Amino acid sequence: MLRAPLSRGMASAAGKVVVAPRRRSRLALRAPIQLTETAAERIKELLDRRRESGGGDDGPAALRVGVKTRGCSGMSYTMNYATEKKKLDEEVVEHGVTVWIDSAALMHIVGTTMDYVEDDLSAEFIFHNPNAEGSCGCGESFTTKPLDIGRADG
Repeated sequence: MLRAPLSRGMASAAGKVVVAPRRRSRLALRAPIQLTETAAERIKELLDRRRESGGGDDGPAALRVGVKTRGCSGMSYTMNYATEKKKLDEEVVEHGVTVWIDSAALMHIVGTTMDYVEDDLSAEFIFHNPNAEGSCGCGESFTTKPLDIGRADG
């Protein structure tokens, strides 16, 4: 077996590890939930009213959105005033308002658009959820599609 002699320069270069600098993604990450302008306006009104009745700065800083297991179809949305962001909450700031998404709800509502609709008979927040597979007749609860983690296509 013939061996070619290595020059000193090649031997030292072969053992050197060069780490490329990390590049930040040029694509902005989408928020886990989108707010329409009407939803943001209504959230702002509710937060302002709560702050005024609660004594100013002691009022809520944001609205926390989550899901609970209940209702005919399995899950329903929850919305609560929140003074502090929990460690794993996702923060969404759109149209001048802050919404925190409960980490346990994130996989069920990612991609959802939150809207606020008023008509002659009702005024309510509507969640347009692409993950919802079905809902009950009254529209208060929903079920999501099962996750396809680990399944092979075909």
